Amino acid sequence: MNTETVRLDKWLWAARFFKTRALASAAVGGGKVHLGGGRVKPSRAVKIDDLFEIRRGYERFEIVVTGLSGRRGSASDAQLLYRETEASAARRRDEAEQRKLAQMQRPRSESRPDKKQRRQIRRFIEKP
Repeated sequence: MNTETVRLDKWLWAARFFKTRALASAAVGGGKVHLGGGRVKPSRAVKIDDLFEIRRGYERFEIVVTGLSGRRGSASDAQLLYRETEASAARRRDEAEQRKLAQMQRPRSESRPDKKQRRQIRRFIEKP
């Protein structure tokens, strides 16, 4: 499990933050991964106790590296490679709850419009 050096993109793939190594490399190159507030390159060597900030969609993780691996294993093995900070976990829970509440507030019809309703909608929209 422990190796001398591991590239950042390979480690992110092995820790299951990204599905493929190419996606991990693109995320690092695109500025979605920071080390100590600064951007890093995909070829950077990962060290134990490095603090990374990873943005993936709506989620933002702050993790501390606890293990090194260049091979993708099971999800339970991948979770042993890092530890998420308490502040990060709490913030992610709060943001997920906010997104859930915002989704519930949006109006939603119970079903799709039927043929008659679609005609009425078209007539309403196309009205001069």
